[in-house]
Amino acid sequence: MKKLIDVCQIDAFTDEPFRGNPAGVVYSDELSKEEMQLIAREFNASETAFISKSVESDFNLRWFTPTVEVKLCGHATVASIHYLKQRGIIQDNSSFNFKTLSGILKCSTQNGIHSLSLPIPELKIFEGNKEEIIKALNGGKVINPGKFPFILDNGGYLYIHVSSLRDLMNIKPNFRELLELSLARKGYDTFTLFTSETIGKDNHAHLRFFAPYYGINEDPVTGSANGPLLLVLRKLGLIEKNTEGKKYRFEQGDVLGRNGRIIVSYSPSKNELTISGKAVT
Repeated sequence: MKKLIDVCQIDAFTDEPFRGNPAGVVYSDELSKEEMQLIAREFNASETAFISKSVESDFNLRWFTPTVEVKLCGHATVASIHYLKQRGIIQDNSSFNFKTLSGILKCSTQNGIHSLSLPIPELKIFEGNKEEIIKALNGGKVINPGKFPFILDNGGYLYIHVSSLRDLMNIKPNFRELLELSLARKGYDTFTLFTSETIGKDNHAHLRFFAPYYGINEDPVTGSANGPLLLVLRKLGLIEKNTEGKKYRFEQGDVLGRNGRIIVSYSPSKNELTISGKAVT
């Protein structure tokens, strides 16, 4: 007998339909990994989230791109929180946990704002060949690693400063070359380009995220990149070191017509990194 699977599309990091980053969300205890991958490929969002019951946490959560399972996805987690609240499975002003491949994610929802705490990444200055990356990004005139070094985290996310918002918007990468660099196992497999120039006067950074290795040339709004970006900005001296009790607002997706906004906070005293945003069905 064929299974009837309900896949709900939810736009994360926005309160407007057809903005932010769309994710598929499925709640089922009966799917194999192979079936999850087939559903994600068919749905063809950047990520599809699969929620199931858990004996070790409140819920299990897994994420699949159309081609592979990934260890972390911020926007599909926000979409999953929205799904659970909309279906009445969790209540407003509540906290709960997801068991994931990245460990236990602490989550909450309050007055339509959905939040999750991300694993704290290890950051280091990237010492590899930067020129081949700049060439693949077609960013020769707007990326200056002598002024701001590339930063690599232990999850393979490479962070690259771009001189201005206009230059960031105009970058047109060679995705085949980016894929080849990622496949060469040089320590990175995604590319986060960012600038401190923003569209909104109260925002703190604008970014773009390229991940052809995972079947995603450009992701509209990437929670797992926006969170660590706050730590990157601290490391590069682009924001103050004392972030305790402060909230930072980042922009992404405008170049794709799917503009989204993410609130990021980092508590040094608790060593806790949190991303927050809205979602809409």
